[in-house]
Amino acid sequence: MDSWFEGTVQPRLKGPAFMVRYADDLLVVCRREVDARKVLDVLPKRFGKYGLTLHPDKTQIVRFLRPPLQPQRLARERRPGSFDFLGFTHYWGRSQKGNWVVRRKTALSRFNRALKAVDGWMRQHYHEPVSEQCRALRRKLFGHYAYYGITGNARSLQRFRHQVERRWRKRLNRRSQRAWLDWERFDRLLVRYPLPPARVVHANCPRAANPCFEEPDA
Repeated sequence: MDSWFEGTVQPRLKGPAFMVRYADDLLVVCRREVDARKVLDVLPKRFGKYGLTLHPDKTQIVRFLRPPLQPQRLARERRPGSFDFLGFTHYWGRSQKGNWVVRRKTALSRFNRALKAVDGWMRQHYHEPVSEQCRALRRKLFGHYAYYGITGNARSLQRFRHQVERRWRKRLNRRSQRAWLDWERFDRLLVRYPLPPARVVHANCPRAANPCFEEPDA
């Protein structure tokens, strides 16, 4: 795929383009829409040659041009879309200085899948000692932060930790019909058995925050 794109596809395009691939997930970035459509037309044929098919829901063209700085132009023009890649939703957002930068947050499908996995583990182990549950949940949260803990994604990390706490309290309340663990008592339990706070592990690559492709001249 890599050699075919570099040797066969790129020379036939009118504008600059590059491909990002990890295993069977790939992203093709084209400056011109006509080139993007040309690549999308030829990809099914290339995959079909090896008995492969494209995912019908994940394969699409997304307009991802940098939005204009002027608010009046932004109100008139079509807003850029967003896309999911490797577990993150990529979208345009404002920096602290007010400039447009590419931001990433945990994709909703990955967020729900990770939460469902943690909830499934709790369902099977909620009768174990609280200290053992806490130790396991800490490992799971650290693992989540290790992948999704990037600059700009703190809100999703905090939301994930909060949802894990809510589900943990819910499961602990099912251990006994008499001992009701309200939020005040649960907060005291967290003091003794704390879960790790959301933390950023990876800093964004400067190139990712300032992509080389800007809106082409009309």
